Amino acid sequence: MSAPATNNGSAWAPPSTARTRLVLVRHGVTDYSIDKRFAGRSDLPLTADGQEQARRAARRVLALGPVDAIVSSPLRRTRQTAELIAERAQRPVTICDGVIETDFGAWDGLTFAQARQQSPELMSRWLADPSVAPPGGEAFDAVTSRVRGALEQLLDGHAGETVALVSHVTPIKVLVRLALDAPPTALHRMFLAPAAISVVDYYADGPVSLQSFNDTSHL
Repeated sequence: MSAPATNNGSAWAPPSTARTRLVLVRHGVTDYSIDKRFAGRSDLPLTADGQEQARRAARRVLALGPVDAIVSSPLRRTRQTAELIAERAQRPVTICDGVIETDFGAWDGLTFAQARQQSPELMSRWLADPSVAPPGGEAFDAVTSRVRGALEQLLDGHAGETVALVSHVTPIKVLVRLALDAPPTALHRMFLAPAAISVVDYYADGPVSLQSFNDTSHL
């Protein structure tokens, strides 16, 4: 089951195949998220509050229904979150490099204001053009390419199952954008809270349906 290229208006058509559900979970807070800093490949742990958020998210994920598989970005903050879901689901955690956070390069660890002060012209271009990368980092086009590849692998490997996918702001927003067949600018128009849950359903015959986005009711 490969990822559908577009939605094709198929939400109006009844699906004829079993659904594959991705329960998308952003990790809990870290020191960087509290300070609103770019947190790309920095391997940060959850704070105490982040661990509590992750515990609550784990309860919410299982309340939504049985989970067949748990997949996580390789970074520590996502693995810690995924492990709490795994304890409840009694399932192992599989690591997927394709859903790691964007590499923000020289901006990693900086606030938005600090990065703009450091690279004002580049920041404006980065916000306007998904092919532009931060200094020494990764463009959103590149992130989209690898996330799309990871999605295809997940849908092929877990057809008809429910997968809890623990990742970061950008990969989750990319998955939502692709589900909605929205333009790249949509990435800048979504807010995703720490430990928020979003749900997307996929069907082999085409339909894709965003069931929820940025659910924080458990927090």
